[in-house]
Amino acid sequence: MIRSQLLSRLEEVLEDTHSLSPRRMTKLEMPLGLQHLFKGRWTKRLRPAAVLIAVRNQDAPTVVFTVRSEALRAHGGQISFPGGRMDEGEDFPVGTAVREAQEEIGLDPSKVKVIGYLDDYPTISKYRVTPVVALVDPDVKFKPALDEVSEVFEVPLSFLLKRENYRQGRLARMGVKYYEVHYKHHRIWGATAGMLYNLLMMFEAHELV
Repeated sequence: MIRSQLLSRLEEVLEDTHSLSPRRMTKLEMPLGLQHLFKGRWTKRLRPAAVLIAVRNQDAPTVVFTVRSEALRAHGGQISFPGGRMDEGEDFPVGTAVREAQEEIGLDPSKVKVIGYLDDYPTISKYRVTPVVALVDPDVKFKPALDEVSEVFEVPLSFLLKRENYRQGRLARMGVKYYEVHYKHHRIWGATAGMLYNLLMMFEAHELV
């Protein structure tokens, strides 16, 4: 198989990233006067969580997303990456991200190759999420746990690395700015789109897009 040029560039962008502390955290864009709510003790109270940004290892690489079941109490029906909070004693963040992906979409851990990390992402639900980026085998198949995941779908990585595909909105409740991406009938927004936007900015910083 011909090695995807885009995947080679992805590995180059992520080459110097790591999961060691201290890790950088993304700053949420908030209205003037509210930034103090997300400083100091608030950030120390964030609970550790991890997601797996799974990229299919093929000539036209795609990124894997899940649609959360409508039956879930938190964020039902929204689009996310496989992931969740850290279990005590777990190898964090890789162990957490891979375990959650296995539980949610039936991803075989032996088909996963971690290639890097994005900046931690704080959520209003009080989690500090570490995005783990990994390649998965091109022929891997997914078996969603229907009590958690109603659908698994994929988006071309090339589409997600184009700035023109991102829009910005603002939460009416707190005025927090967020990014969103529309692909076919799917709306990817909030923390998930924010992580993708961070990856886009990493590519732009490396002048590789």
